[in-house]
Amino acid sequence: MHAVALETTVLSHGLPWPANLQLARSLESIVAAQGAEPRTVGILDGRVVTQCSPNDLERFCTDEGMEKVSLRNLPGIVAKGGSGATTVAATIRLAHQAGIRVMATGGIGGVHQGADGRPLWDESADLTELARCPVTVVCAGPKAILHLEATRERLETLGVTVVGWKTDVMPAFYCEESPFAVDVRCDRIDDVADVIRARDDLKLPQAILVTAAVPETFALSMVDVQRVVSAALTSPEAQELRPYEVTPFLLDQVRKQLGDGALTANVALLEQNAELAARIAVAL
Repeated sequence: MHAVALETTVLSHGLPWPANLQLARSLESIVAAQGAEPRTVGILDGRVVTQCSPNDLERFCTDEGMEKVSLRNLPGIVAKGGSGATTVAATIRLAHQAGIRVMATGGIGGVHQGADGRPLWDESADLTELARCPVTVVCAGPKAILHLEATRERLETLGVTVVGWKTDVMPAFYCEESPFAVDVRCDRIDDVADVIRARDDLKLPQAILVTAAVPETFALSMVDVQRVVSAALTSPEAQELRPYEVTPFLLDQVRKQLGDGALTANVALLEQNAELAARIAVAL
């Protein structure tokens, strides 16, 4: 199946209206233009959706009651007939169950950090799901608000192969590249496909994580992002947050403090990743 799964959390909880709907349409068009089938994933009225209609896409972008769905709350939302936008973790699982082999996203979750810059026990379910589902996830690396070194170590511990698309180091979402090495560099689509086929031949259960750096002209300063994150984590608002609310809060703070550059970079990397994912899907 030449299909590419696309998450919906970035539409419901990541980007503001109407940029989210514009992005949703753009990502699907980009995937289709490469000869692959876009499959936007989410939960609507207790039903798993792995291919959105235009009305479905608009609903994910406008319904303020749309929940953020990870694996922990997926059964409850489905059982109660609820609706929600799927995170990377939930999208990986539902795509795998639907036979979709490739997914595109912006940045993955990972190990969070405290205001002092040290890693916390708070860890995204994205990491463990990458260790359990043999799909290929194309992203711009872990989100820059995370503890990148601890996240890279966890990927290694979990046995997730990190591929650098035309890079030797792991990208850091919409910031400059991190100093942490990838497991293998690939400069051709066929090289990426060979790594994926080798994983399948070896019958390994982990995902292949293909990381592509944000276009250089859009990259934000890591120093500026970390400054905003540290200040946000010490704010009174942050103390009241539940764990799953931390990421959208921090990303929103970065957008507010650093302006339109964060939104522009986010859109640029999402579109780049969708195109790369579609090319990989067709090659497979």
